Amino acid sequence: MQLLSGNEAIAQGAWEAGAHVGVAYPGTPSTETMEEFGKKDGVYAEWCPNEKVAVEVGAGASAAGARVLATMKHVGVNVAADPLFTVAYTGVNGGFVVLAADDPGMHSSQNEQDSRFYALAARIPMLEPSDSAEALQFTHDAFELSERFDMPFMLRSTVRISHAKTLVETGAREEVPVRPYEKDAAKWVMMPAFAKPRRVSLDARVDAVKAWAEDCAYNRVERRSSRVGIVCSGAAYQYVAEACPDASVFKLGCVWPLPENALRDFAASVERLYVVDEASEYLSLMVRALGIEVAAFERPLPRDGELSAQAVAMAMGADVPPHADVPADVPGRPPALCPGCPHRLVFKELTRMRAIVTGDIGCYTLGALPPLSAMDTCVDMGSSISMAHGFELALRGTEHRPVVAVIGDSTFAHSGLSSLLNTAYNKGAGTVCILDNRTTAMTGRQGNPFNGVTLQGRESREMDLEGVVRALGIEDVRTVNPHDAKAVRTALAEATRADDLSVIVFRAPCVLLERTRKPAFEVTAKCTGCGVCATLGCPAIAKDPETGTASIDAGLCIGCGQCAQYCRFEAIVSGAAE
Repeated sequence: MQLLSGNEAIAQGAWEAGAHVGVAYPGTPSTETMEEFGKKDGVYAEWCPNEKVAVEVGAGASAAGARVLATMKHVGVNVAADPLFTVAYTGVNGGFVVLAADDPGMHSSQNEQDSRFYALAARIPMLEPSDSAEALQFTHDAFELSERFDMPFMLRSTVRISHAKTLVETGAREEVPVRPYEKDAAKWVMMPAFAKPRRVSLDARVDAVKAWAEDCAYNRVERRSSRVGIVCSGAAYQYVAEACPDASVFKLGCVWPLPENALRDFAASVERLYVVDEASEYLSLMVRALGIEVAAFERPLPRDGELSAQAVAMAMGADVPPHADVPADVPGRPPALCPGCPHRLVFKELTRMRAIVTGDIGCYTLGALPPLSAMDTCVDMGSSISMAHGFELALRGTEHRPVVAVIGDSTFAHSGLSSLLNTAYNKGAGTVCILDNRTTAMTGRQGNPFNGVTLQGRESREMDLEGVVRALGIEDVRTVNPHDAKAVRTALAEATRADDLSVIVFRAPCVLLERTRKPAFEVTAKCTGCGVCATLGCPAIAKDPETGTASIDAGLCIGCGQCAQYCRFEAIVSGAAE
């Protein structure tokens, strides 16, 4: 027995099932799954530029006969939806399993989203484990099921299942040979003449899966009270089991298609049927669609965020437990860019120049928070460049503040490149800042095409970022050290004054990559308490509540010297000067 997280268990299950290929784009809470899979013997795994590419690579490997695991977070399913919907039509050769890791509570996401609706819309069977043991078993079995029904299978986890650890019994790897590929245009070429009969085929395959779901062992009825029955799945099952030990429970392991007859039989066996779901109405909508009456809770379940056993108990009528309110004087602890982060001075200067800043997904999104407060928008991967173009179109012909897009190197490879292509093609203006910190930092420092680091450490190519930009016909491209305040200020001023589209590559490694520390800086008696250094938002800088002067925490300071460049009184000096 081993203690594994859901992500680790999914990787183990894929390996035990003999999966040959793993493809992914990192995204919390899914990231560790492919990292763990890539460490195992006898497999090939790679980070792809985005989730659409990952599913397309996976579809190709599956068509060629390999068993394939593709992993992504919930918003990545949006990106992958184009090939995913059509792969349901083509079917598979080697088993093809796609993990969608949802994030109720938005611990590291820009929205809450229920990927079960994708399974419904794309008509792809979906399994949802409630602990790590089921995560391993469901993943392992999904490859054989995918091949049996000639369909990709989806696996849904949520942040609690992905990251919580439970006991798992692991096994040996099954050495599954790559299945032979046979040319079959009617199956693999989805032009209308072939797609129409494949739609008929999909209907037949869905009917077969529906029949299988009725007796699927992953769906489990726990008989207790005939008075109350609860339908649930995934992490919600754990909360129901704790909060309602006397209730009968229909625990769904296959969440699409639902076992319609089994659910009707269960509903008929209890006086009142409840559906417990997390940040979604998926299950209650699906159960009601079967003509089953669903009882109303004593108190409504939370409409957003993660559930808890306490929330379920209160919904079922339990009293609010005694609790103490959070003291009003507890200071907030908002997230902040790390001490020495190469993004900090870029945002500082953008704030100084009062630019309209369209932002993107990455740790630089923290530039939106005080005291930097430099970012105006953030929607999705690659949106910064497209939205900057939209701002320029709306403001064209007027006097307006500079419009600047800010995007990271990995996000630029993900979907920023196509956005920049659009702006260049349509003769757009504005300034694009590519914050190249040499890694995919937010999800744990993974590789990407512009640093040339691969998932399994294979020999690779480091893409020429500036060369790629120039290849789009953009002439004003410059590379700047983001730790040099004067250089950052000059580059931004010159670029935003230009009439044409300009791109600045701010290149310096993430501080967590190098992990080097220079002597910490110190505040001398010259400090006047002006507070300018505090506007950088560095966690190492604080203000003395009695004197009003600045102080630097030597345990946090890495000696980058960014703050010293903003002190007019030369009151901040390196400790090495002593």
